[in-house]
Amino acid sequence: MEQSQTANVFRRVVVPHLADGLALARWLAGNKADAEDILQESCVRALNAIAGYDGGNPRAWLLAIVRNTAMSWLARQRSSVLVMAGGLDDVDEVAQRSNDASSIPWPSPEDELLRRVDEKALERAIEALPFAFREVVVLRDVSGLNYKEIASLLNLPVGTVMSRLARGRRQLSVLVRSLDE
Repeated sequence: MEQSQTANVFRRVVVPHLADGLALARWLAGNKADAEDILQESCVRALNAIAGYDGGNPRAWLLAIVRNTAMSWLARQRSSVLVMAGGLDDVDEVAQRSNDASSIPWPSPEDELLRRVDEKALERAIEALPFAFREVVVLRDVSGLNYKEIASLLNLPVGTVMSRLARGRRQLSVLVRSLDE
């Protein structure tokens, strides 16, 4: 691919989703400065890989690059941040949920809770979640990826994504209530 064609594809595929990439990097890194560094490195990686872009969901493609960049960047910069809290072997069974939110005629309890909560309190609560749960909650509820996209991005079974999301949302609900008190 020649340089002008590469630049055009990059502008079409990556640029429209930079805000989403920065938001994901912010949630994963925990601060804006690190998130900007992660996004910058992600853009370089995306530019280098743009010839291999297969025409799928460009947002999911970029978020996968941002997530992978964040993981390696965080491991290099501050390895103590990536500590898993608790084992996932004991994850509760989760009822089968529809991937299509439009099939639900009213807002879910999580949606209603998120609507009412002060934004800063919610940010503090999300930041307090264990990393594995925070990552899935942010990808689903902030970035809007579906279960299959998250499973592919994290290289996890869909059931694990659903379990982590359910547990993360439960913990988030408890954290939000405790911050309101």
